[in-house]
Amino acid sequence: MIASLSHETPVIIQGITGRMGRTHASLMRAYGTNIVGGTSTRADEKEAAGVPVFANCRDAVLATGAVASVAMAPALETMAAVEEALAAGIRVIVTIAEGIPQHDAMRIGRAVRRAGATWIGGSTPGLAIPGEIKLGFIPDVCLRPGPFGIMTKSGTLSYEVGYRLVQAGLGQSIWVSVGGDPVKGVRFADLLPVFFADERTQAIILVGEVGGSEEEECADVLLRLGLRKPLYALIAGREAKEGVSMGHAGALVMGEAGTLASKTQRLTAAGARVFGSMEAIITACVDLDLSLTKQIPE
Repeated sequence: MIASLSHETPVIIQGITGRMGRTHASLMRAYGTNIVGGTSTRADEKEAAGVPVFANCRDAVLATGAVASVAMAPALETMAAVEEALAAGIRVIVTIAEGIPQHDAMRIGRAVRRAGATWIGGSTPGLAIPGEIKLGFIPDVCLRPGPFGIMTKSGTLSYEVGYRLVQAGLGQSIWVSVGGDPVKGVRFADLLPVFFADERTQAIILVGEVGGSEEEECADVLLRLGLRKPLYALIAGREAKEGVSMGHAGALVMGEAGTLASKTQRLTAAGARVFGSMEAIITACVDLDLSLTKQIPE
């Protein structure tokens, strides 16, 4: 479902009358996202950010045909927001809030799987198909259509990667920020088949961080599927201390698990290239783009 999103996809914003909801609904609309409505518990609000406001997701979906939502709900209200969206038939849900209680996140995950939907989050700036649609608040200056699929846990580091790609004349096919919470909807390993199947994506950039096991899980899937497209990785947190959460709740190093060395070794063994600096990975992307261009017949 992620790869099929476009400027035609009808999207609603849950919590659109809040300050963040209004602001980012307007910015998403300005980017070209088809925001068709929003929801709010405030009965006096009938319009926000240029679109109609509904009392709940069911009414919004019935009136607009929306299939995707961005939930601008606090962490403790995210589970209720997702359950309401799923009951209304929403197929892609992006939840922004950081620190969703883990038992809530596990319940959200089970509900999303039962519904056959896709959940991006928690603690994510969202996803984008550059030039088509943006769900969340990835900065526009980082987005440009191109051949590199980006999957990331680190928002700010990935913004810098995206911006430098744009400055180098390159761009992205699909950009998915999986989020920094320990329990989340989509993980790196889930995205590999999506990127491999997407014709626009010629190479993959993984922006990870120490802590957790996602990069190692991704390496295991990469070994099983085979390196069908080049995968370049940048791992943040070289100076992270064992047993200390570094930034994201899921960035926790325990013993040998989740360390920079572990992630680098596992990804490299699976065929990925792991870089030690921003400059190195961008230079490699430029070189790869040139080689890919030469392979395209005139």
